[in-house]
Amino acid sequence: MRFVVLCLLVMFFLLMTYQTRNHPQIRYNHLLDRIQHPFDTRLRYRIAEVDPRFGLTENELQLISQQATDIWKQGTGKDYFVYDPKARLAIHLIYDQRQEESNQRRQHLGTIQQSQQTWSNKKQNLKQFKEELNRANELLEAKKNQLDLRLDQYNQKIALINQNGDLKPSQHDLFIQQHHQLQQQIFALEQEINLYNQKIQQLNSHVDELNQINQQLNQSIDQFNQRFQPHLFDKGLFNGQHINIYEFESADDLRLTLAHEFGHALGLKHNQDPKALMYPIMKDQQMHNFRLSMADLALLQTR
Repeated sequence: MRFVVLCLLVMFFLLMTYQTRNHPQIRYNHLLDRIQHPFDTRLRYRIAEVDPRFGLTENELQLISQQATDIWKQGTGKDYFVYDPKARLAIHLIYDQRQEESNQRRQHLGTIQQSQQTWSNKKQNLKQFKEELNRANELLEAKKNQLDLRLDQYNQKIALINQNGDLKPSQHDLFIQQHHQLQQQIFALEQEINLYNQKIQQLNSHVDELNQINQQLNQSIDQFNQRFQPHLFDKGLFNGQHINIYEFESADDLRLTLAHEFGHALGLKHNQDPKALMYPIMKDQQMHNFRLSMADLALLQTR
């Protein structure tokens, strides 16, 4: 009987050793879990602490954490994680100065985006204003040409009459009437030209305003880039018993941050692909519908 028990213990020990070597994530499960589920190699995790200042409920965090584990499942076709309220590995959302800085970054970014939208709207309005002025200029040019033609015709008639010296009384009244009409047309055209010039001044003022907004926007972007530079991946931390999250900007950012820390729980280190999940800086990754990169999969295969 003792021999049988000893053989079973040896077999169990060998099984545990084999699983730990080939599935390093299970070392973070409770020993009791491993005994109760000897062939389950999934890493068990739970939600522990959610600071209310993050504005997330425990249920919301549980859903996002599930989406984070799905990144690994969809990328590999294997299920590496399972939620267990009694798990050893616990997720904590800890609010500190990093999240304060992230909030300020988000506020600055919102201000920049609002300024960009204002600049874009003003640019579009300016484009339409320019198009209207171009049409007005073409119309004024056509009216001016027509008026110049009428003046030439009128002056030619006057010159012909002066040359011949023969002007009938009925023609005299007609010429006076034509002269009066031409003066009215000249006055009206001058008024339109003055109005057009005023609009040109308005256009120049709008251009100056747009250039000023663009200059301020560029300064804001430069200040933003100088202050909020990408930093090493310290928004989250995995230490074997806990996944601590200190900073995130959105649900997508939190999902990738959790997936990154889950990657460390799988035994993966950082890689050098800027678009990979396991890159040490969150910057160039596709936030929506993220898929594991070849670099991430290579790390998993060689862990």
